[in-house]
Amino acid sequence: MRDHDTLPYSLEELPDDESIARAQSLRDRLKQRRTCRYFSDEPVPREVIEAAIEAAGTAPNGANHQPWHFAVVSSPDKKRAIRVAAEEEERRFYGADGDDPKASDEWLGALKDLGTDADKPFLETAPYLIVVFAQRKGGIEEDGKTQNYYVNESVGIACGMLIATLHEAGLATLTHTPSPMGFLREACERPEWEKPLMIVVVGRPSADATVPAHAVKKKPLSQIATWL
Repeated sequence: MRDHDTLPYSLEELPDDESIARAQSLRDRLKQRRTCRYFSDEPVPREVIEAAIEAAGTAPNGANHQPWHFAVVSSPDKKRAIRVAAEEEERRFYGADGDDPKASDEWLGALKDLGTDADKPFLETAPYLIVVFAQRKGGIEEDGKTQNYYVNESVGIACGMLIATLHEAGLATLTHTPSPMGFLREACERPEWEKPLMIVVVGRPSADATVPAHAVKKKPLSQIATWL
């Protein structure tokens, strides 16, 4: 029984061959996506960022509360402040100041083939930082009081759609998650009921950008899926 207001479900009908072709085409484009750590400072049209965020805002989510906020940072001063604060946390993580690292030896070993360290110049170089916040409260009216549901799951899906759209637009991205991230709430002037989840760095790759060979090793379909 449908005791709520409804609208007709609308979806383009496709023959099987076209459905397969579209899925495989998108798969092939997304398989070209790589995390980028070397960005150009070349400007990117704001309209591209706006469209990608609007796409992310259509993600499925708990109770349609849409528990996310995307703070877009392009100010050089703001980007510099975020880099300084993030690198401070990263030095603790890697033990770059001579203290014992927060990360375990196993964790640091897992990162070795990716070549990551405490230096994060991309936070200043890239034209945009999209700081993604998960809204623990607020509801669709964002009143700061109404309970939100399945927040991390909802925001995670939205971030995937954001990154996919940016890749489709020909832009490089990187997800950066310094820990802890509380400084981002202050930097982006967001309320206390919002939790910073990640920074999505967006721009064009530099002319000399490279990707770790380890990063292109992907599990095959037979390993990531089962058919029951």
